[in-house]
Amino acid sequence: MARILVIDDEELARFTLREMLEAAGHEVVEAANGNEGTAFQRANPCDIVITDMIMPEKEGLETIVELKGEYPDLKIIAISGGGRTRNLDFLKLAGEFGADRIIIKPFSEEDLIEGLAACLPKA
Repeated sequence: MARILVIDDEELARFTLREMLEAAGHEVVEAANGNEGTAFQRANPCDIVITDMIMPEKEGLETIVELKGEYPDLKIIAISGGGRTRNLDFLKLAGEFGADRIIIKPFSEEDLIEGLAACLPKA
């Protein structure tokens, strides 16, 4: 079981991710943007961060760079549907700047759990 921080500005997306992750036995905490997420991680470190890329206040790319700078071993999964333009360049950049996995929205529960498993320590 991992403690997972979900950062997404869409409440429904956070709810859906929480439901999938808790059903798989993980503990989930949430943040509505990158500023909240980085502050939460500093105060209450999680094992894995799942972050959306396009958000107000602090984008996912900034969040990834900041968190990886402070926590180099932190596993981060970047998710995005490309926003209104469906531009997925953010996900490519996320991988280049430290995201351990990238997942394109919409994704299935199986895709999420598979991506998460790749980031969990092997038992």
